Amino acid sequence: MKERTYLPEGYLINTAENKLYLSSEKMLEKAMREEKILEGVAEYCRGDKLELFVDLGCAIGIIPRSEAVLEKDGEDAPRDIAIITRVGRPVCFVITELKEENGRLLAILSRKKAQEMCRRDRLSKLKPGDIIPCAVTHLDPFGAFVDIGCGIVSLLSVDCISVSRISHPSDRLRKGDFLSAAVKSIDRETGRIYMTLRELLGTWEENAAEFEIGSTVMGCVRSIEDYGVFVELSPNLAGLAEKHPGVEVGDICAVYIKNIINERMKIKLSIIDSYRRSTEIKELKYYIDPDSTTHISHWKYSPEGCRKVIETVFDEAI
Repeated sequence: MKERTYLPEGYLINTAENKLYLSSEKMLEKAMREEKILEGVAEYCRGDKLELFVDLGCAIGIIPRSEAVLEKDGEDAPRDIAIITRVGRPVCFVITELKEENGRLLAILSRKKAQEMCRRDRLSKLKPGDIIPCAVTHLDPFGAFVDIGCGIVSLLSVDCISVSRISHPSDRLRKGDFLSAAVKSIDRETGRIYMTLRELLGTWEENAAEFEIGSTVMGCVRSIEDYGVFVELSPNLAGLAEKHPGVEVGDICAVYIKNIINERMKIKLSIIDSYRRSTEIKELKYYIDPDSTTHISHWKYSPEGCRKVIETVFDEAI
């Protein structure tokens, strides 16, 4: 049997294969026999039973309340909010029953079963350092919650989003973003998985190589201290500029690069001009190709010979 691929919700919905399986009763029957994981949009939730109705095109799909969410340890039933917040979004499912009702084809679906399969066959086999696709589900001050497969959520803490410090995950990410991240650690007792992104965004030398002394480039003000202004040049690289009148945290600014000191991980800047905060977020640049690299054992951000060492050893987290 072909190995299943367990992806975050939203990855499958527009694929040719997903559309093919939803195209006819015959294909729905095939999907049910194969326990194929499919996706559709949850169009509404019936208030009396908390059933999710899913657009299948050729059939009416219903996810009963008991099949909507994989319960957490200690929960007897899924929380209502975990169900109703799926409305308007893609949901994954397997088909458990097909029947005729009032002249229409009715498909009984289980999102819970898809999540059980994902946890058993995929997530339980992950190791720290494994690189997997994720989707941002919501943001809190302390981090981003990301779907790591079939709607199962993991935490990407704010300090693991990038080396350049940010005040809130919304400085870097948006709800609904698809990204790649590495497994930081796994709590084997609870099964909780924690993710990290910064190791995929390049070392000091890789980021610094994108800039030249004497150039003027754009940056974002991340913090203002008594001794200067920290300006982010890329998610894993920031430099220090002298204070500049009127500059505020979050401002976009033009900075002149006065010096790059690799052995001290220092970039000296001078602010030329500043503008009010932009809501635009730059696309992340990966220095590790997630399509060809599925695991990293060790990542060292700091250059050789640098007194300050910033690194992640994933194998020690096992």
